[in-house]
Order: sequence, then C-alpha cells, then structure tokens
Amino acid sequence: MVLTRTGLRFLGRRYPCTIGRGGIRADKREGDGATPVGTHRIVGMLYRPDRMARPTDWALPIGPRDLWSDDPAHEDYNLMVRAPYAFSHERLRRADPMYDLIILTDWNWPRAIRGRGSAIFIHQWRGAGRPTAGCIGLGRADLRTIAPRIRYGTRLVFAPHLAS
Repeated sequence: MVLTRTGLRFLGRRYPCTIGRGGIRADKREGDGATPVGTHRIVGMLYRPDRMARPTDWALPIGPRDLWSDDPAHEDYNLMVRAPYAFSHERLRRADPMYDLIILTDWNWPRAIRGRGSAIFIHQWRGAGRPTAGCIGLGRADLRTIAPRIRYGTRLVFAPHLAS
C-alpha cells in the first residue's frame, strides 16, 4: 500500500483517503495530528463482531472493555488495554462506526518511544476531506474491500516527498 497525493494505492487501485490534520511529517509527536513518513507494516486487525463478520482469519474482535493507551507517561503507552483504566486512552468500541474495523500499523510499536506518537490505524473516515488525528481514513466500502486482501506484514508506505 502506498499513500500518494491522490489516495491510497493498493493492488492496482486508488482509494480516496484522509490523513492527519497535521499533514505528513518526519518528526511525528504525540498530539500533533500528523501522519508519520516511512514504511510501516500491518501488525493487526480489530473488528466489531456485533456489527460485521470477521474480515480475515487473523482479525481479533473488539470487546466492550477494549481501549488503546495514549498516555506517554504510562508503561502501557501505545498498547491495547482494558477498562477500567485510569490513564489517558481511546475507547475502541465506539458508538459511531469509525472503529468498526481497525487495521493496526507498527508505528511506534511494540516498544513505544514515549511522546513519539501513539497508534496509527487505518479506519473508517468521518467523511471525504475530513482529516483524522494522524491515522488513515477510508470510506466504509473501501476499507471492507481492502481488509480481507491484506496480510499480516503488508507494507504501508508514506513517502517523504509528501511531508509538510
């Protein structure tokens, strides 16, 4: 998969996508809203079993207590954790459909450098042209088309020439 100026290119097709409100940056930091330059690998997939069928045999279900730690001061920074969790986190089981299907990249994972930025996901966008907090957003149908076709370890390239 390659992020281009005109979308996400995968298996000979281009999919419209959104990126972080902070643009594409080589010096990604927690809270900057940027999408990081580089080549990243797909390391996981999460899905809502109450809203969709399992997209691939290696996808894991999102449960009601599943969270993602985004607290750089905590030892669980940039890891999936479970409620109750007293530190800063993002709820993975949302009321809206944005995280019904999450493709996880290896950005700053598995041994996170504190403050470098938490997870970069590929997830459903809020709408065309509406930026993310640093992740890649795709339309629902496109995300569901891509998910069963990727493999664990698939590369995702954000080219340096796209950086702001």
